Amino acid sequence: MSVVSCLRSGTNLLKNVSSPARCLFMIQREMGGHGPRKMVITPSRWQWHKFKDMLHFYFMLGVIPLGTLVFLVNIFIGPAKLSPIPEGYIPKNWEYYPHPISRFLARYLYTSHQQDYEKYLHFMYEEKEKQQMRLLEKKIRTLMAERGDSQAMFYRPILTKYHRYVREEYDRLEHTTGPTI
Repeated sequence: MSVVSCLRSGTNLLKNVSSPARCLFMIQREMGGHGPRKMVITPSRWQWHKFKDMLHFYFMLGVIPLGTLVFLVNIFIGPAKLSPIPEGYIPKNWEYYPHPISRFLARYLYTSHQQDYEKYLHFMYEEKEKQQMRLLEKKIRTLMAERGDSQAMFYRPILTKYHRYVREEYDRLEHTTGPTI
């Protein structure tokens, strides 16, 4: 059976060789492979492709609208121009920025320099108060150590049965010896 298939498929491949020898030389028919037939097992790249797709999607979801917004603001509004300040008018802190987007951010998102300075002063005030409290506590501890004082009165809870026993002993002693002054 293999001789017949060999003769049928390879008749025009080996013209110099006789037909019985032709079957010995043609063992297998190769279908255009350029090397050994093997399948290399590699890890899947599905997760990487999914990550790239999601990254491009969310990047474009933010870049396209913000890019359009910046483009339109630069075309239709443009940077601010200097003009004289009217008498008695005090400019707000965001009016010093030339670009409309930076003015918007300064007005609604960022804190002003005055507000930052006042927050810093409050922080310094709180730290000064803590420092004074620590110094006072240190002074109190040194005075307690020098004088042998205690920081507060001690309270020792007394159980009722012992209190009754002491009270009865006191009453009995007072009854036998008389009242004490």
